Amino acid sequence: MSTDLPEFSADICARLREALSRTGYSPDGVLDTLGGAANAALGRGEPELADRASRDAGELGTLIRLFLLGEAEPRDAVAAALKPLSIDDALAAGLLKGGDSVQGHGERLRAGLDLRPHGDDEGTWWVLSDLDAELLGHPVGEDHVLGVGHASLNLIRATTRRKVGSLLDLGTGNGVQALHATRHADRVTATDLSKRALALAAATFRLNELDVELLQGEWFAPVARRRFDQIVCNPPFVVGPPRVDYTYRDSGLAGDDASALVVRQLPGFLNDGGVGQLLASWLHVDGEDWADRVARWLPAATDAWFVQRDIADPGLYVGTWLRDAGIDPRSPEGRVKSAAWLDWFDENKVDGVGFGFVTLRRAGGKTPTVVCEDLRQAYDDPLGAEAGGWLDRVSWLRDNGSSLLDVRFQVPPTVLLESVGEPGDEGWRTTIRRLHRTDGPGWQHEVDELASRLLAGCQGALPLEDLIELLAAAQGVSAEELTAAALPVVRELVRHGMLVPAER
Repeated sequence: MSTDLPEFSADICARLREALSRTGYSPDGVLDTLGGAANAALGRGEPELADRASRDAGELGTLIRLFLLGEAEPRDAVAAALKPLSIDDALAAGLLKGGDSVQGHGERLRAGLDLRPHGDDEGTWWVLSDLDAELLGHPVGEDHVLGVGHASLNLIRATTRRKVGSLLDLGTGNGVQALHATRHADRVTATDLSKRALALAAATFRLNELDVELLQGEWFAPVARRRFDQIVCNPPFVVGPPRVDYTYRDSGLAGDDASALVVRQLPGFLNDGGVGQLLASWLHVDGEDWADRVARWLPAATDAWFVQRDIADPGLYVGTWLRDAGIDPRSPEGRVKSAAWLDWFDENKVDGVGFGFVTLRRAGGKTPTVVCEDLRQAYDDPLGAEAGGWLDRVSWLRDNGSSLLDVRFQVPPTVLLESVGEPGDEGWRTTIRRLHRTDGPGWQHEVDELASRLLAGCQGALPLEDLIELLAAAQGVSAEELTAAALPVVRELVRHGMLVPAER
């Protein structure tokens, strides 16, 4: 367990910021130096191409090898790259640590912390966190502060970025969610149970000249009796026995109770209409529908969208998280931990572990909408914009649900109808008709022939009621029966942005 907390004063951060800016230590600077192939290889954990590409990059190359590759660099080269921050101050802050002395080459230094450039379309930040197990060469400590990993990046992409007055980053870790929040929130509050996480987050905010309120405490206790316009949370959502091996992933609660706790309590800390978004895990238990399980977590008057992105086999799940902490599943320690974890899964009839995103909205006195759905297909567009659109469409349906027949609908140009046919006695016979939205998360809906004909008429000219009556007359069916069948389909397509009200 780490005992010395990093200490980054305003003066140290100012000098470090000057050095990083001067050398071009930014996402674009690193990419331009390494090139696409070497940068991609580095992301896969293959450093050799990046090492070679950095050798002719001067001081920026030194920083790349020091902080991104974990290599020991000559003291003089590090001093030049970090100037005006002195080596002594960098060592005292914990940014650097002593390395091995090489005969004839003098002292070499290594990174004491992970210092990583991170950015968005508007600019660059730097994020401080602990070195991972691979660079440490041994398992991480209990109070390890995770860097910007895939889960963090996924939550960043899944968060809506609409202007808000106040935002809470619950369990901030290294502070990366709060960094992005400062782009669209007037006031940002970040909390964490870990003193080490708060120290590193404070250093990250100071390094980037950002004013973020930091509070220590468990779950929502630091912000009791407060409410926010938006809450983001990347909680310790790893499921299994009730223990805490690592504070960044383990809650001490059994199973998926950590995710359940956040979902249950979060809406109570939102202003009316406020939005919460989090990563979560849930158990797939034999004989139980996962959607029923997570829906039971919800408090009253809460709109909720549960999106399942993956389902992990218990054995694969355990091995993945052991390796994440630097523990070889083949080692004696790994075998003991694996056995206890898998025994718990067996005892609780766990078939798999679901993972995904949850979007919540405090609906006030309105009737809430709760949707649980799979979204395991690959897609490129960030989910955050889609989550905002989903909330808008849910509100529209709530306000207009009783008058859908009066609405003039149209199918957006991004929605296509795909047909699958099979050969028959009279030529090709269509067996599947599938609507496919080509933007966002690529929603797909299978429709029958009547639905496809109804949607073909949705061009913004006639209200839905007229289209149904015309189709019913053409097909010789009851307009009332066709209406009853069509309205649930229309609602679902509206919710997924595949049918929209025509502009007037």
